Amino acid sequence: MNDKTYEKKKKAAQTKKSPQITDVFTVICKTDIGVTCVKELKFHPVRKWRFDYAIPDYKVALEVEGGVWSGGRHTSSKGFLGDMEKYNTATLMGWKVLRTTPDELYRLKTIEMVKNACFNTFLLENSTKTDKKMPKK
Repeated sequence: MNDKTYEKKKKAAQTKKSPQITDVFTVICKTDIGVTCVKELKFHPVRKWRFDYAIPDYKVALEVEGGVWSGGRHTSSKGFLGDMEKYNTATLMGWKVLRTTPDELYRLKTIEMVKNACFNTFLLENSTKTDKKMPKK
């Protein structure tokens, strides 16, 4: 076996044993919410679609929409329609798909949104943009 063949086999073995990609958001999910979050999870059996972040145990996905202000892929006609197809298909497969921007990813409100989606703890009176309370019925 030559050195190149050995290096290729060694690299392939390392890739197979490598843990899931870990980053700050996945660590926050583990420490603050107590759930395992996977970055770049392929969720569809045929299409090559991936979620930016997913919590498979609760079927909660978080998509980080870049280029909102700069005319990125998500805001082009083709990109927008492609995202609609992806998100609608994921919803039909039982996933809760949440969306955020890169600026909002590490904010408390995003972490709370993911937590609420996992544990079904959404409260209507906490969802208004202002500090006003919703009227009680």
